[in-house]
Amino acid sequence: MEFDTFQARQCPSLNIGSVANLIVSLQRNTGEIPWHTGGKTDPWDHVESAMGLNIAGFYKEADLAYRWMAERQNPDGSWYSSYISGEPEDRTCETNMSSYLATGMFHHWLVRKDLPFVESMWETVKQGINFSVGLQTDRGEIYWAKSPQGKIDPMALLTGASSIFMSLKCALAIAELVGQRQPRWELAFEKLGATIRDNIHIYNISKSRFSMYWFYPVLSGALRGDAAVKRIERYWKKYVIEGQGIRCVSDRPWVTMAETSEFVIAVAAMGNFRLARLVFSWIQERVFDDDTFWCGYTFPDMTVWPEEKISWTNAVVLMAADALYTITPASRLFSHDAWDGFRFKG
Repeated sequence: MEFDTFQARQCPSLNIGSVANLIVSLQRNTGEIPWHTGGKTDPWDHVESAMGLNIAGFYKEADLAYRWMAERQNPDGSWYSSYISGEPEDRTCETNMSSYLATGMFHHWLVRKDLPFVESMWETVKQGINFSVGLQTDRGEIYWAKSPQGKIDPMALLTGASSIFMSLKCALAIAELVGQRQPRWELAFEKLGATIRDNIHIYNISKSRFSMYWFYPVLSGALRGDAAVKRIERYWKKYVIEGQGIRCVSDRPWVTMAETSEFVIAVAAMGNFRLARLVFSWIQERVFDDDTFWCGYTFPDMTVWPEEKISWTNAVVLMAADALYTITPASRLFSHDAWDGFRFKG
């Protein structure tokens, strides 16, 4: 499907058609979207790729991707951490991966207003959320995973918790949309948000090298207003290479397009579009000959690494472009001002 030319003009520096066509080219006939040619598929990045397809107008392909999720769901509502050609590779079941379908489905609704499709996916969304909420502690944090042997790993990760916070918000919005209020989720949402806002120290800091640990509480809307501004300012020098982008990890000179684009969405969600557009401009020339985006590169030697063309990297670039240039009706999905609790005001 050719991307609408008027929409494309809204973001002139980005070849939206080429970026989306990469994702389509990687998608299997089953709907599965691996990371790259011959690569694995994980449920979280698969959903993000489907969101990119909806932004670019590849609706049939997006629907097929979501159907793949429904067909692969485990009886307990989870998904495995990774698949190869539809077969489980890593049988760990992660809570953030099992809840993220809700974010994709609410994004689907905002883009297309296709209520029958959302309703057809409701049970799948509900079971995924129930799996994740089932690993929540009385204090409010949600443990990150269940092992292949069925043992719960009693560790909570801030990035994962922030992602689940966003997914719960979207799941509750869908629940209202389909007339299926979920009081248990409402309580889980409030408790999880409180841990991120008021007890952030309880989260395992072993992943704090990763820039997602820095900005995901802001991206999800768990931190808003002054708290969001302070968090961005406090760690700016730790994770940002000025004029280049966002490091994947704080102690390595490796800039990644995905982390940079997600940071752009986070800053735009706060309402700081000037900064968001500036940072987004830093990566506009980090593309292959076909205008698809690198995964990342080292600085200052500018070595592209890895060399594969990554589906979800290009999908999140589309999501950042939407947040900045209002390509679709889902452009405000992450906007802090668009939400009142779990009710989306648009």
